[in-house]
Amino acid sequence: MSNHIIVTTGIYDAIKDTLRRKKVSRDEEKRLAEELRKAQQVLRRNLPADVVTVDRKVTIKDHTQNFEHEYIFVASAKAKPAKNKHSILSDIALATVGYKVGDIIEWPFKDGERKIEILKVEAWNG
Repeated sequence: MSNHIIVTTGIYDAIKDTLRRKKVSRDEEKRLAEELRKAQQVLRRNLPADVVTVDRKVTIKDHTQNFEHEYIFVASAKAKPAKNKHSILSDIALATVGYKVGDIIEWPFKDGERKIEILKVEAWNG
């Protein structure tokens, strides 16, 4: 498990803005603020290929609810959940952004704490 997330400056700023606007639960806000304090910011070209970010297809195993699902994380303006294109600021994306393949995260989702694992991260050019 990573001891800090790796994000681009753009993603860092977008998450900060989401926190300022109170778009997440109190538990998520506390967790995100803590993660941002320790986050490593990099340029997009220096972001490792196995790190969850925008324009990536991510396979996640939910150990709490016992299922696997593939998500495509895109810029908020391009989000179409019915087509499996989720905003990088959606709940599942915020829980996993900056983490890499193999990381297991315990996250305070709105419906309760869940344990999720990043199984695969691939580039996506939709």
